[in-house]
Amino acid sequence: MDLPFTDWLPRQRWYAGRTRQLTGVAPRVAVPLGDQDGLGLDLVLLEASFAQGPPERYQVIVRWRDQPVDAYPAIATIGPAGGRIGYDALYDAEAARHLLELIATTTTRGETVFAAEPGVTLPVDAQPRVSGAEQSNTSVIFGRAAMLKVFRRVTAGINPDIELNRVLGRAGNRHVARLLGSVETSWDGEPFALAMVNEFAADATEGWDMAVAETRDLRADGDFSAEARRLGEAVASVHAGLSQQLGTQSVPFPLAVLSERLAAAADAVDQLRQHVRSIEALYRRLAGQQITVQRVHGDLHLGQVLRTAQGWLVIDFEGEPGQPLDERRRPDSPVRDVAGMLRSFDYAAHKWLAEGAGSGSVDAARAWVQRAEDAFCAGYAAVAGADPRDAADLLAAYELDKAIYEAAYEARYRPDWLPIPMGAISRLLS
Repeated sequence: MDLPFTDWLPRQRWYAGRTRQLTGVAPRVAVPLGDQDGLGLDLVLLEASFAQGPPERYQVIVRWRDQPVDAYPAIATIGPAGGRIGYDALYDAEAARHLLELIATTTTRGETVFAAEPGVTLPVDAQPRVSGAEQSNTSVIFGRAAMLKVFRRVTAGINPDIELNRVLGRAGNRHVARLLGSVETSWDGEPFALAMVNEFAADATEGWDMAVAETRDLRADGDFSAEARRLGEAVASVHAGLSQQLGTQSVPFPLAVLSERLAAAADAVDQLRQHVRSIEALYRRLAGQQITVQRVHGDLHLGQVLRTAQGWLVIDFEGEPGQPLDERRRPDSPVRDVAGMLRSFDYAAHKWLAEGAGSGSVDAARAWVQRAEDAFCAGYAAVAGADPRDAADLLAAYELDKAIYEAAYEARYRPDWLPIPMGAISRLLS
């Protein structure tokens, strides 16, 4: 297969190797997926090699055409090979429907298994369209009923997004989009998740969009409290479902892990160094304490929740994308997710101020955040039976850990936004 993947791959927004020198991209596995009518379709697993460090593995489904097709977006054109032209198949309606049909009929092609969840009927005749919302995956929406998420960078191991959606869906949790199917394969003897299908939440609004729309003017009467409380209830319900289905355990507070992250961030962010001793002192107060851990979301923020007419949905259980799968599947304190959401409220309130847009003051922003945080924690407590604020040091430690990560990110990519996490660190330590 002589397609120019080395030229095409770095142009994709989901390509993760931009900070390294790419030396080549080679197809390692090609699985024919075509039908009896001659549909030219191959599932291709790529290996990207770099001047330094380990390779990365990616997935592309190639739609073969004998002639150029102007209807495809330019980004979908991979290039010519063997007298044909290869395209990213997710932008082809016929190919996308065929992929869904393979899942609907629980089909095996080589080492690759396409499987529907028990009792599921998939909308194989619905019109597909590619969503423009994601950065690390590509999603195809079928009508108003289903969404096929194709994982672009693939990693060996059990995928937590499929795993946790399956667990919660089969337990009947109403705060997740039900898993409808999945695609998995074996490569070099190891399992790889390639795709999943969920119910599509038509007419849903992302939590981030809701929050920042309200905070633009930071009016005195602006209040996200009712929604924040319902969101807290939803997150607590998801945590309860995960603990009931997958269990909990007691472990020592992860002092070494948080301390290592603090040290690495302080090396990169000058403004953080003045706070290191105070942060370490708070961490040490928790040293040796036993905390309850379980499976959690792992990367929870307002962009990972959807508001539907029926309530809040928690989505994208992949965990932190930059971390290995084993780490993303490691049990953690539910307070990790709570802290992530509280930090997201802070970002929502300060976004417009950081960009020099909207109106309002820092005091008004902080008041909005406090109302949202209080409501979220109250809603969480109503379902969980325990208020995260009652474990004040633990909550502060996880909020600090998140803010430290944010500070390192902002210092590198968005220096104008650095005051948001630095302000939070100062408040948490005061």
